[in-house]
Amino acid sequence: MNSKPSSFQFYNGVIVYPVGFVLLIWIVYWIEIRFGVNFSPYGVKPHTALGLRGVLFSPFIHGSLSHLWHNTVPLFVLSTALFYFYHKIAWRVFFLLIILSGIGTWLIGRSAYHIGMSGVIYGLVSFLFFKGIRAKHYRLIALSLLIVFLYGGLVWGTLPVDEKVSWEGHLAGFIAGGILGFCFRESVAKPPKYAWEAEDYNEEEDPFMRQFDEHGNFIEIEEVVEEEMEEEPTINYIYKEKDSKPES
Repeated sequence: MNSKPSSFQFYNGVIVYPVGFVLLIWIVYWIEIRFGVNFSPYGVKPHTALGLRGVLFSPFIHGSLSHLWHNTVPLFVLSTALFYFYHKIAWRVFFLLIILSGIGTWLIGRSAYHIGMSGVIYGLVSFLFFKGIRAKHYRLIALSLLIVFLYGGLVWGTLPVDEKVSWEGHLAGFIAGGILGFCFRESVAKPPKYAWEAEDYNEEEDPFMRQFDEHGNFIEIEEVVEEEMEEEPTINYIYKEKDSKPES
């Protein structure tokens, strides 16, 4: 029995995994507050060998409660969409976004500790948008448009408008998501095919196409009915009177 969910089918992981991600970043922040420790030095420190450890650790570290809260809701919403619409590649996409956004930040970032889940969030926005457009499936295209409506304004975060914000991490995550959106081709729902797209489709037998002539002109309904009536077989009944018998 195959326990793997099919495309666009709800399963426990759609909720469990995003909730787990949210709980993890909140637990890490709680540990910092509860025990008075500072995990910021475990963030990405560009152009340093020790700073490479932040590629794995930085997404789960946040500098303030406001920073943590602003990443919580987008992380839950976007990761839920990822695991529902792209469940077969969701884990690979999520981990690759962590790695690629971290490495990108390490390459282009300023000399500071870059922390937070923002890079992965920007990567999810970019991946869901570009992948949905390329998939040519109406549900995935609708998801792309919804992502633009909800998080289209995040694009300004990829510009150096605030010195306190790691726009380099945002930009690296956005680029990483776009790359993955174009690289992953397998395990994605295919657009539905209509009857006229099938290989065995016969245009002459299509009831809709029979309403048009060879020049594409619409045939009057009366003509179509008459044509169908002419094609119907007719049955002729012959009545023969029985020979009359004399009464006895």
